[in-house]
Amino acid sequence: MKKEVNSNGKTPSALFSGEHKALAKEGEKWMKNIAGSSMIVGTLIAAAMFTTAFTVPGGNDNKTGLPVMIGTHQKAFLFLMASNAVSMFTSTTSILMFLGILTARYAAKEFLKSLPTKLIFGITFLFFSMVTMMASFGTAIYLTLIEQVAWISYPIIVFCAIPIALYSLLQFPLLVEMISRTYGHDIFDKPSKKLYSFETDTTTTI
Repeated sequence: MKKEVNSNGKTPSALFSGEHKALAKEGEKWMKNIAGSSMIVGTLIAAAMFTTAFTVPGGNDNKTGLPVMIGTHQKAFLFLMASNAVSMFTSTTSILMFLGILTARYAAKEFLKSLPTKLIFGITFLFFSMVTMMASFGTAIYLTLIEQVAWISYPIIVFCAIPIALYSLLQFPLLVEMISRTYGHDIFDKPSKKLYSFETDTTTTI
C-alpha cells in the first residue's frame, strides 16, 4: 500500500513527511550540533597528531636523519609512531563522517539509516582516535623522561585514561541507543508473548 493515496491524494510517505516536519527540523538541528562540535575535536586531534609525527622525542640523527630513539628504545618508539598514525587516520575518518552529516539533504528517508549510520561511525572513530592519541601522548612522555625520572611517567600514563573514561560515560549511552534503534528490532515487531499472556489473563477474568 506504499503507492496508495488517501482522500487528499497523498501517499503514506508524503503524509508522514508532512506531519513530521517539526520533528525533522529538530532532528536536523540536533545532528548538526553534534557533528559540528565533534568535528572540531577530530580536527584538533588530527592537527596534533600530524605535528607530533615530525617532532619525535629525542630528535633526529644529524648524519642519517633517522630518529635517535629508534635505535635505543625501538619497541616504545614504534608503538608511538603506530598509535600516532592510527589516531591520525581515525580522526580524519571521523571528520569525513561528520562532514557527511553537515552536508546531507536531511530527507525523511535519510533519518532511517544513512544519517544514524554516519553518526555511529563518526562517534566510534572519534573514540578510537582519542584512545590512540592518549596512548601516543603517554608513550612520548615515557620516552622523554625514561633517562632522567622514569617513575613520573607512569602516573601520567594512568591519568591519560581519565579523558577516555569521561568520553565513554558521555557518549557510549548515545552510541548504544543509536545502534539499537537503527539496527535493532523493527518498529513492527510486537511483543507476542506479553500480548498473549495479557489476553489470557483478561479472558480468564471474564
